[in-house]
Amino acid sequence: MKTFLSLAVLSLLAASAFADIQDPPMNDFGPTRKLSRALANIGLGVTEIPTTLCKINDRDGNETAVSYGVVKGIGRTFFRFGAGIYELFTFPFPTTKGSYRPPYRANIPWIHGGYEEFPPELGFQTKYRYSRTDYGW
Repeated sequence: MKTFLSLAVLSLLAASAFADIQDPPMNDFGPTRKLSRALANIGLGVTEIPTTLCKINDRDGNETAVSYGVVKGIGRTFFRFGAGIYELFTFPFPTTKGSYRPPYRANIPWIHGGYEEFPPELGFQTKYRYSRTDYGW
């Protein structure tokens, strides 16, 4: 009876360990997501110019947006293009800390220099908050 009970406990432990392996923490990031991120960065990275221009216009004003916003947007576009080319050629391999995460820093709320995982969206419907400002009217 002791043998049967110990085998039952061991099989339950083994089953729970197998269940944990089915959805590891890095399951959201894989080679297909890295490839799609690369193609999005190459094809849609140019959307950084109007998005950066609008963000700086809201934060600092028109003159700053026309000069600094355009220059920063062009720089962010070139960075997205370079990161996209890098990820296009390395998408089958986990290169960033042994994973498929983006090689660039995430968008940190208190620093205005981070990048989202995918290029910004243009248009009227979006999942990000920067497209519509609520003035409380």
